[in-house]
Amino acid sequence: MKPPSPRLRTALAATLGALGLLVTATTAQAHNTPTPTPSHRPRALPAYDHVVIVVFENKQYGEIIGSSKAPYINQLAQGGASLTGMKALTHPSQPNYFNLFSGATQGITGDGCYTAQSMNAPNLGQELIAAGKTFGSYNEGLPSAGSTVCSSGKYAQKHNPWFAFGNVPVATGKTFAQFPKDDFGALPTLSFVIPDLCNDMHDCGVASGDTWIKNNLDSYARWAKDHNSLLMLTWDEDNYLGSNQIASVFSGAHVKKGDVAGAYNHYSLLRTFEDMYGTGHAGNAATATPVTGVFDTGVR
Repeated sequence: MKPPSPRLRTALAATLGALGLLVTATTAQAHNTPTPTPSHRPRALPAYDHVVIVVFENKQYGEIIGSSKAPYINQLAQGGASLTGMKALTHPSQPNYFNLFSGATQGITGDGCYTAQSMNAPNLGQELIAAGKTFGSYNEGLPSAGSTVCSSGKYAQKHNPWFAFGNVPVATGKTFAQFPKDDFGALPTLSFVIPDLCNDMHDCGVASGDTWIKNNLDSYARWAKDHNSLLMLTWDEDNYLGSNQIASVFSGAHVKKGDVAGAYNHYSLLRTFEDMYGTGHAGNAATATPVTGVFDTGVR
């Protein structure tokens, strides 16, 4: 092969030199350009100090929202946020509680009593405790703290799925008399409140449940607004006469006032509280859409 002429060698050298300068300049620019620091990052979910979730029974959306029989609940809805597309996942009652708490029915298909502490699937209580948060439940009519009895008077185990899980200490299950009405700051990070079979609207009417929550949790609802806390009401299922659409109401700090559209279910609620505290995702909550439209979190 004939070697290149002196003139060609000179041209090649000049070209390579120019390319080298370009690469050096580009590299220097890349190293000297600072990475933008994010500021005022929007938060999808607030990190509440306390969340109280109340679960009622067997009422369609229209039996609650806009009903003259539920003036207090509608007051909470009008002053807070209400989901207009929330649906329960199944019938009867008990599987929906398991869906809400653990993202699956855990094989529960009816309302019969389960064997306490027999399950170990991931669930909201276990996840919160593992994340260094606290969990509890306040169960009206429960004979004593930590009792795993199937039924007692107007108390029913079928509305209290936490007792089914061996990874949730039974001591977290308390009577409603132990709800700290004089010191809301003593509440767990997240707790469930379960009224008895009359006050949850199962055996008694809407008005009974509405009066009960006003008498027992209005002071917490008012306190929550100024103390980075939340009250949420939901239902297990409708009355079998509709599409299983149910009411869900949010009241407290960082809640945007108004109706919130969107297709949500009990998995969505579970996912919301898991994301709120940065836990894992139990069962079907892993693929559920969290509820974010109700919150007004401002900036970090």
